[in-house]
Amino acid sequence: MATLSTAKRVVVKIGSALLVDRVSGDLRGDWLLSLAEDVTALKQRGTDVILVSSGSIALGRGVLGLPRTELPLEQSQAAAAVGQIRLARAYEEALAPHGITTAQVLVTLEDSTSRRRYLNSRATMETLLGFGVVPIVNENDTIATDEIRYGDNDRLAAQVAVTVGADQLILLSDVDGFYSANPAEDPNAHRYDVIDEITGEIEAMAGDAGSGLSKGGMKTKLMAAQTATAAGCAMAITEGSRMNPLRGLEQGATATWFTAQLDPHAARKGWIAAMKPRGEITVDTGAARALGTGKSLLPAGVSRVDGTFGRGDPVAILDETGHKLGQGLSRYTALEAKKIRGHHSTEIEPILGYPGRAALIHRDDMAL
Repeated sequence: MATLSTAKRVVVKIGSALLVDRVSGDLRGDWLLSLAEDVTALKQRGTDVILVSSGSIALGRGVLGLPRTELPLEQSQAAAAVGQIRLARAYEEALAPHGITTAQVLVTLEDSTSRRRYLNSRATMETLLGFGVVPIVNENDTIATDEIRYGDNDRLAAQVAVTVGADQLILLSDVDGFYSANPAEDPNAHRYDVIDEITGEIEAMAGDAGSGLSKGGMKTKLMAAQTATAAGCAMAITEGSRMNPLRGLEQGATATWFTAQLDPHAARKGWIAAMKPRGEITVDTGAARALGTGKSLLPAGVSRVDGTFGRGDPVAILDETGHKLGQGLSRYTALEAKKIRGHHSTEIEPILGYPGRAALIHRDDMAL
């Protein structure tokens, strides 16, 4: 079974009801400072941390004097615009004393459904984590509409975990795990410590109950678990209102763990390998040898480009005899790839007229 102490890269989802006091509408500052201590402890032992935080609308509605009931879309977006800047500042002020730099990342559903935008999001997050930054991710409620929104941050957190290749996802919630029924209504309901497989029976147990300031119920948490575990990421649901909730989880606080069958790296490679290629890229002998040692594919090693494909599309990688070495997600369109093939990365900007990425296909986006 996964434990937080073994995490290499962890995504932590924080619900509105944990971060914002339901009565006053104020930020729970002491709780946030205790969370910052937990994040610092994880960072100090080399774990990458990404926080997916609700709270912008809850904070903004308090500032604007809006009721704590369902708001019209335009009022939700206005509340998010006011609350988002306060939310980002709160995280910055909580983590900065520990020497941790934060970054705000706002996303919409389109950022995951479009492969090009998905790759851009992944590259940005990887760069931030490489600098030791803790990204604070939230749905861009200011511009999101019903057609393009995730609808809850449980699913958003799972998608972020998949995007960054996290091995663990922690949902800090107002419940301490997954129950066979709603424990508030059924005294015989029991909590699962570990769920190895999400069966139809488990799905039938999930209800739609949510708390006053949050949108997510157990059904959305189960959907998040399905997304995360399929991508090789274990997921935990635990009660998060206590001080130092991550430390508490590590020390044995009650929770439900959903186990992953694969590691994130293998799951991602399998996903890429299963795609139907939109084109072909032929590489020279030197590039083929470099790919075999785990290198990215640079334009200099490409001898031929065939097909019509866009950024983020899957392409087959062939050697000079036509043998398929594998496939990957291209960071350039077919037209761009044809222009820069055979050239060094330093020549990309002069050729295309704008700066580009050094690799045509990054090793993380490749299955050989």
